[in-house]
Amino acid sequence: MTGDHDTMIKVHSYESMGTYDGPGLRLVVFLQGCPFKCLYCANPDTITFDGGTPTEIEEIVRMAVSQKPFFGKRGGVTFSGGEPTMQAKELLPLYTRLKEEGINICIDTNGGAWNSDIEELLRQTDLVLLDCKQFNNARHESLTGRSNEQTLKTAQWLEDNGKPFWLRYVLVPGISDFEEDIRALGEHFKGYRMLQRVEILPYHTLGKHKYESLGWEYKLADTPHNTPEQLDRALALFNEYFDCAIMN
Repeated sequence: MTGDHDTMIKVHSYESMGTYDGPGLRLVVFLQGCPFKCLYCANPDTITFDGGTPTEIEEIVRMAVSQKPFFGKRGGVTFSGGEPTMQAKELLPLYTRLKEEGINICIDTNGGAWNSDIEELLRQTDLVLLDCKQFNNARHESLTGRSNEQTLKTAQWLEDNGKPFWLRYVLVPGISDFEEDIRALGEHFKGYRMLQRVEILPYHTLGKHKYESLGWEYKLADTPHNTPEQLDRALALFNEYFDCAIMN
């Protein structure tokens, strides 16, 4: 049996000096594999569990330590994807090493899976970026192929266990911008003490060309970008329930 330091993480790619995935400047590590199949996924090449580059823990630690001078007091490492909790067991020894180096850890997750390794991973995470794709479960299923039931349970676990989190919500015209759904989400989460920020992410098609290169159909080809009026209306709605909502 190999030791923790021989554990391999399946990495898709990296982004240095990231400013969108958690506080401060961050090294963002995109992991391979995701059980959701979001119609607007910007990284469709991360969905399959095949692929990715098997990477030793110490290689990621070296990258993080080399960038640590730029992190300041707020920055650190963010694990994204794909869905990073799919590699929770492999990430745990990496978390241990990053903590030894005094590095802040965020994880960007859809919260859609749960087991003892994922629970321990979230327990050790400094800040969780929880992607709530749609509050209406029927629309969530048509958007992602999965139920949102576990995502909401994960949010409740974070609240019950005193783990700070940000809620991220992609605003897709005709899919996730319905007023009744946003209000239902607001009613559900407005009392959460551990919810530090609500990020509204405008819909974009930056990943569209990847679908063509993969030979996949981009199902939202006819979906327009948000108008400024739609974004203003959505932010005003979120502001009725939260004092920490921002348009990212």
